[in-house]
Amino acid sequence: MNIHLAVCDDSAPDREYLAGLVRQWGAQRGHAVRLSEFPSAESFLFRYEEDKSVQILLLDIEMGRMDGVTMARTLRRENDAVQIVFITGYSDYIADGYEVEALHYLMKPVDSGKLFAVLDRAAEKLRRNERALTLDTSGGLVRIPVYQIRFAEVQGNYVTIHAKETVTVKMTLSELEAQLDDSFFRLGRSALVNLGFVARVTKTAVTLGDGSSLPLPRGAYERINRAIIGRG
Repeated sequence: MNIHLAVCDDSAPDREYLAGLVRQWGAQRGHAVRLSEFPSAESFLFRYEEDKSVQILLLDIEMGRMDGVTMARTLRRENDAVQIVFITGYSDYIADGYEVEALHYLMKPVDSGKLFAVLDRAAEKLRRNERALTLDTSGGLVRIPVYQIRFAEVQGNYVTIHAKETVTVKMTLSELEAQLDDSFFRLGRSALVNLGFVARVTKTAVTLGDGSSLPLPRGAYERINRAIIGRG
């Protein structure tokens, strides 16, 4: 797999250490890794304006004028696909990580085994994110990346898919489910939900990060929680 990975850290020794581990990981896993290094959030964002191909970002939190969390918020305004892994010497930023959908936190000094495991997860997510559905709608063919789908719901003989745009297509929920993977959970006969967008589960409802709420069928509470935990 071809992967563009960036390391952003204002400590030159830490940058060099992480870069070395990334090269080891790429060689062991058989990935062709293009590696970019940045000494500050500002330098990363300046380059990003010209080259938006970064897929995995190892991002230090405690940096100079702009910290890593602020930079991640800026990046997320236009890029929801890049896999962000925070590198930090502190554990005080976990709530901020949820806000920017960080894949993981790694504490300094970074353990190679833990980093390799996180990079494996990131690469798998990138592989899944490459998948897209091509749907025949009344307005013509529409292509939707699978990872952007938050949920889908039945409306008569049609299914409405909620992603960056909302698309309604004539098909059954089972037909749609067959084109998806185990990131999606079936909510009875009426809906499918992307587990990656689930923010809260109660006995009666599933709430997504955007505030959408879907009814949870009786008996599904334990199953959906097991499915979420199983995703790691």
